[in-house]
Amino acid sequence: MLYEGSGCGLCARALAVLESEAPALDFDLRRVVIDGDDELERRYRIDLPVVAIEGEVAFTYAVSEAALRRAIERAQARLRDRGS
Repeated sequence: MLYEGSGCGLCARALAVLESEAPALDFDLRRVVIDGDDELERRYRIDLPVVAIEGEVAFTYAVSEAALRRAIERAQARLRDRGS
């Protein structure tokens, strides 16, 4: 999940990485614009963009392709292990 704010340049960069990697890493990208939501603003505004994987914050400020791949692969392995 990408928490983002309107007009956030770092958010646009994170979105580009996430969109380019989603097909290869087989994950669904969900976006949440925090503008106007007091709780989300309080929680995330200072750290935007915020990327959460399986409910846990994985990245703030920036996302690299290699680090994203590792984080997604770990999350997918945990999900597989739970299913076994």
